[in-house]
Amino acid sequence: MASLYALMLTFTRPPMKTQFLYPVIVWALAGFITACDDSNSNAPRSASREAAKPTAPSTGHRAQDKKDHKDGDAPAAHDKHGVEGGVSLTEEEARKEGIKTQIVEFRSLATSIQLTASIVANRDRLAHIAPRVSGKLVRVHANLGDRVKAGQVLAHVDSIEIGSANSEYLQAKSTADLAQANRARAERLNAEQIISQKDYLVARSEVERAAAALRAARDRLRVLGVGLPVPGGPASSVYPLTAPFAGTVIVKDAVLGELVQPDKPVFSIADLSTVWIEANLFEKDLARVHPGAKASVAIAAYADQRFSGTLTYISDTVEAESRTVKARIEVPNSQARLKPGMFATAYLDTAATQDAIAVPHDAVVLLDGKASVFVEENGHYVPRAVMPGAGSATELPVLEGLSPGDNVVVAGVYAVKARLLKSQIGEGHSH
Repeated sequence: MASLYALMLTFTRPPMKTQFLYPVIVWALAGFITACDDSNSNAPRSASREAAKPTAPSTGHRAQDKKDHKDGDAPAAHDKHGVEGGVSLTEEEARKEGIKTQIVEFRSLATSIQLTASIVANRDRLAHIAPRVSGKLVRVHANLGDRVKAGQVLAHVDSIEIGSANSEYLQAKSTADLAQANRARAERLNAEQIISQKDYLVARSEVERAAAALRAARDRLRVLGVGLPVPGGPASSVYPLTAPFAGTVIVKDAVLGELVQPDKPVFSIADLSTVWIEANLFEKDLARVHPGAKASVAIAAYADQRFSGTLTYISDTVEAESRTVKARIEVPNSQARLKPGMFATAYLDTAATQDAIAVPHDAVVLLDGKASVFVEENGHYVPRAVMPGAGSATELPVLEGLSPGDNVVVAGVYAVKARLLKSQIGEGHSH
């Protein structure tokens, strides 16, 4: 190798006539030297190539890389708006839960006005029950909150007046029966000319007099609201207080042994299958609504639910102090969720419309304090935060959070919500 380097040095200053060969000779000698170095090296060439590669990360970094890769293969469920979570259901599970979906689009939607309101009993189906005559409560059968049937006995009252009326009826009945028997006997004797004509006419008049007294006694019992006593039995002074129709006992002032009067109701019965929502309508809104318009009601107790109804009455007078008009909305209440005395917010449909993506009120639920809907994609139901606006009595416009073509759950929403919350609780316990 030393001789080779010496040979190279001899060419560092070559004669002018051999200068054009200098680059070629230097390149050839350099290649020869490199080949010799490689053949004499103790490390294999493969090791040199491996050394040229980048250094691998430490074990800790590799584990993290594998975890990141795994997470990347199975990401958490996100919809296109970045909401995490969701549940998957088979078609059979969705059918059993009554889950239905609807593809949303832009369309014309009625607008509504918002009113402060309160819930009252339907006064067309409200009864205050008081005795016809004074007496003492001897038995009380109904309690506050009981649901009673039409004609069901609520209490029994012992009244001297009722006892007297029963006695008069029994006496009148007995007199009438005797007069009928005497007339029949007189007719037989008159046919045989055994009695005088005068006695025969007296017997006939006694029948008419007794019949009139019997009718009067019967009418008195009817006015008192009690049934006819059984002839031959005792003249009872106890009579029942009954429910005029099926409903719920909402007031009970019946105390056993207490005297009751006709001017003081003992029970109040209300049929709460429908209730009235009384609201105050401002003058400026009178031209926008009319009886028969659709309405919906929201209450704090059921924040995720709207109750549909109909505007049935608008007062003809304006209250001088508030400058409002009384309006009444009738709402079905078959499950008795709406209680008289509750405060409510009423929404009345108007003739004006707006173009918007709309969903039913029941499609919107609260999740983590935010209004949300569930969007379905291939059996996966993902919660989507939305911004609802002031819509109609039955639907809400969605200002943000949905796009045309989204498949939104419109029925069975609470079943999906329950499954989602259950899955979140399970994940919390697993961690």
